[in-house]
Amino acid sequence: MTPPPASRSRREFLKAAVAAGSATALAACTDLADDRAPSGDPSAKPARQHAWNDYTRTDDHGNVQLPRHQTLIYASLRADGPPSESDRETVEAALGVLDEAYEWSHDGLLFSVAYSPAYFDRFDDGMPESVDLPRPGALSPFEEPGFDTQDALVHLASDRADVVLAAEHALTGELEEVNGVSVDATLTDVVSVDSRRTGFVGAGMPAERQDAAGVPESEPVPEESPLFMGFTAGFAGNQASEDYVTLPDGPFAGGTTKVVANLRQRLEDWYVEQDYDERVMELFSPGHVADDLVEGVGNNLGADSQVDQYVQDVAEHAETFGRVGHAQKAARANRDDDGRVRLLRRHFESTDDIGSDDPVASLHFPSLQRGVTAFEEVRRAMNGTDVAAETPAIRQRVNNGILEYIFVRRRGYFLVPPRELRALPEPDP
Repeated sequence: MTPPPASRSRREFLKAAVAAGSATALAACTDLADDRAPSGDPSAKPARQHAWNDYTRTDDHGNVQLPRHQTLIYASLRADGPPSESDRETVEAALGVLDEAYEWSHDGLLFSVAYSPAYFDRFDDGMPESVDLPRPGALSPFEEPGFDTQDALVHLASDRADVVLAAEHALTGELEEVNGVSVDATLTDVVSVDSRRTGFVGAGMPAERQDAAGVPESEPVPEESPLFMGFTAGFAGNQASEDYVTLPDGPFAGGTTKVVANLRQRLEDWYVEQDYDERVMELFSPGHVADDLVEGVGNNLGADSQVDQYVQDVAEHAETFGRVGHAQKAARANRDDDGRVRLLRRHFESTDDIGSDDPVASLHFPSLQRGVTAFEEVRRAMNGTDVAAETPAIRQRVNNGILEYIFVRRRGYFLVPPRELRALPEPDP
């Protein structure tokens, strides 16, 4: 992979390099880096692996800006049965290399290691009953996803493409040194990598990558949008706090549960058949259009999508406008009895296509919550099956939020232990 020509943006080149993942791509990214990434202090790392919010950028409204480059590595133990103490030490040593190599920040590296129900099946005792982590299954009558049941999921994130690539290569034994730190243990000494998936998020990045299947050839994605669908997301007022999603007690207190879904996007009808107001109605709610709340990609909303005021209006909006909003449907189940948001969503875009080299518009959707049941309840509310049954204009996928444009391809459930238990934990550590 050669450095980008003048006609090709530097950002686009870096995204392509992360997707390629090769040693040549890493070398090219490193050559383009303006400076060396900040080194890490292992003793300064937070106790929670999912503690990212205080270590990354925010916008003028306090909304967290997720790291621009991200990689998901799905892996399984090479040996049968439970891991050995030697395996555990090796994995901790490999992760410790990254702790020392990179600062815990968006300019360094944020990462986590999570474990599936299948991993805990290796032990006689299995998953602790105190942890709400069922095996993944279909959550709607119209989806047939594949399920990720690999033992472990490693999630790497940074604003720097060279850091994400170098961290991955260090874990997989392709580097002898990373950011000045000797690589004396690797993750792949113990596990084999089953799947590697990459992505990106942030204003300008989807617009640069919209030459992908699922996006109209007219290239309608706005430059200001952080996501392919043309609107901002992740409003602070509509996200659970890291404290809220943290397990308060039990053997993995200080950890959390994680769902990661991959959704194919087909946006021809989204941009061609729907006008701007119709897109606002179907993403947020019809009330957002009636009250003229959204401008452009929605940055004017500040730190709150304002969807809460329309949660009780789903049935009325279905009758009056002949469509309902994605956000207003999901919000019906995304609040606890005290009105607090239950899910912390950290989604990012991708042009990876599992099993193909051609770029395809898709979305990686990580969600953090105390228990996976919360995610499942929100997803079922998002389905709008009840609305479709009661209103002729609303069908299961048509006029029913954004279901007409997204298709779940894969889903996996994981436990993210606290940092001290991140290396191949036992069910009752």
